[in-house]
Amino acid sequence: MNYNPLCDKNVRVSQAAGKTGIEMKQETVKDKSKGILWRVLLAIAVLLMAAVLELGKHTIPGWILTIAAVCGFCILRMKVLNGKSRGIRILGWIGLLAAFACILWISWPPVKAVPAVYGKSAGVTDVVHVSQGDLTGVLTEDGQVEVFTGIPYAQPPVGELRWKEPRPALPWEGVLKADHFAPMSMQTQNLPIYSSLAQIIGYHDYKISLTDNYREPVSEDSLYLNIWKPTGDVSNLPVLVYVHGGSLQTGQPWYGDYRGEQLAREGVVVVNFGYRLGIFGFFADEELAAESEYGTTGNYGLLDQVMALAWVRDNIAAFGGDPGNVTLAGESAGSACVSALCTSPLAKGLFRRAVGESSTVTAPVPAHSFRSMEYALRAGEKTKEKYGVSSVEELRALPAEKIVAELGNHHHMTIDGFALTEMPWESYSKGVHNEEALLHGFNRDESAPFILFSQANLKNYEKKIKDAFEEPYASQVLALYPAKTDAEARQNWADIYTAVLFSYGHYCWERQAKANNIPSYIYYFTKDNGRLGAWHSGEEVYLYGNIPEDSKLYDSVDRELSRMMVGYYRNFIYNGDPNGEGLPQWQPDDGRNVVLEFGEEVTEHEAPYAELYRILDEMYAHE
Repeated sequence: MNYNPLCDKNVRVSQAAGKTGIEMKQETVKDKSKGILWRVLLAIAVLLMAAVLELGKHTIPGWILTIAAVCGFCILRMKVLNGKSRGIRILGWIGLLAAFACILWISWPPVKAVPAVYGKSAGVTDVVHVSQGDLTGVLTEDGQVEVFTGIPYAQPPVGELRWKEPRPALPWEGVLKADHFAPMSMQTQNLPIYSSLAQIIGYHDYKISLTDNYREPVSEDSLYLNIWKPTGDVSNLPVLVYVHGGSLQTGQPWYGDYRGEQLAREGVVVVNFGYRLGIFGFFADEELAAESEYGTTGNYGLLDQVMALAWVRDNIAAFGGDPGNVTLAGESAGSACVSALCTSPLAKGLFRRAVGESSTVTAPVPAHSFRSMEYALRAGEKTKEKYGVSSVEELRALPAEKIVAELGNHHHMTIDGFALTEMPWESYSKGVHNEEALLHGFNRDESAPFILFSQANLKNYEKKIKDAFEEPYASQVLALYPAKTDAEARQNWADIYTAVLFSYGHYCWERQAKANNIPSYIYYFTKDNGRLGAWHSGEEVYLYGNIPEDSKLYDSVDRELSRMMVGYYRNFIYNGDPNGEGLPQWQPDDGRNVVLEFGEEVTEHEAPYAELYRILDEMYAHE
């Protein structure tokens, strides 16, 4: 064997350093592992940062600064921190995270008005003249629909006008550019990342985009309406006025599921609007009633809706609509308002037909959106006590942002003697109503979003029933809906919740319509899909024809169902009868206890929950 002095020297050096060849190899492997580890950790940090930037709707500079920060950290880590002590390397990571935090703050999405048209507008409309002045709107990208948004129908209900009946809008000078939606009515808002996660988890339709990096505006100044009409010189078209839902606490007019483009293509002039919500729309106080010319308090949001209808009556002809052929529609709390306005003396003559989706206040004891005046006044006093004020004047002086959290304590209509003079079911029993035809219904899984985190199981099922019903009705419900497994308990509770909170009111409304010889068409929506399915509000994207063309969450059956539902809707808006060529016959119920099911097929279906309704009738003494 040849002697290699260089090798011998290396051995001696390593031995002198106290390290064997094996130990040196182990250190090399360890160094490589550390190199891989920091790169993996960096990749995870970058992915999380990118997710926060996207889901939080942060602006494009945030992405640029993030790339710069990551590049800077990589250079620092490889050129400077490599070989430094663990503490120094940790400081480097802390610096990167601090940079990320600063970037998120710098790139926080700004508030930006929502444009009237999705995508690129095809141009500006001709000038339209209304009672307050001149205005222009914009055309949809295909040029088939004219859209006018942010048109004031009442004075801003701010300052001294907070908790007063709405006053007619003031004239403006020049030509109003009605090309962006006005802010949504004052309400609490979630962080953008929360809304994005809701789209992913609840709706399954989140789209990655760098064009939606803004927050939608909210303001106490929100009494504006929006109009969709067919392009060109049209006249005497039927009008649909839509009231958005949101438990009388939340909601906005620009939501994609119920925007009016498609119905406008079907020859309908569509109107929707903002109205006061929560404490701003439904706060009640004796001092307010005393200062009111009409002795009213507690129904300001409902009065806003009446004012919007009056504006439509006076101005819709300028957009080609027929003020004598108006249908009033709403979903959820909006539908509850529609059912109330059907018996309001103030709304008489402002619409001819009504459409109610998934809520009413027509039961003897409304399940939601309604409260007694006594309860409303007590809640008002508690609110004043909470904020340490003794008068309405002091409460008016508080900023809207300070009291907006009271939305949950004030989101119910009441009998004020002005907008509503008695319970709606009392009015119907006397033959008092404003609609001459009715189309309404509910969904199979209305309860799903409301009991998502409070579902029943075999262990708590009986308690839930007994908490919801007094005896002997609790025992009757348990006998009607026995449960032997967790799955049965879960489904039973979901069905009972749906029936009590949503569908029973429609059952009452249907009987009231029959007693008053009102043609009434009732549906039952059961269609599953990749998005909301038959959950609460799941029918809207079908009814308004707004299933996105590129959406993979809906199939050809969904699109055909939407075509049929739009057809029924258009026919009803035109003449009060949903039937027409190419559509299965939809017969009024007329006491047959049937509904038209909108599901995999469109067919008559026995109305669900009939036995439970009998228990509820007995409980509410409703004959």
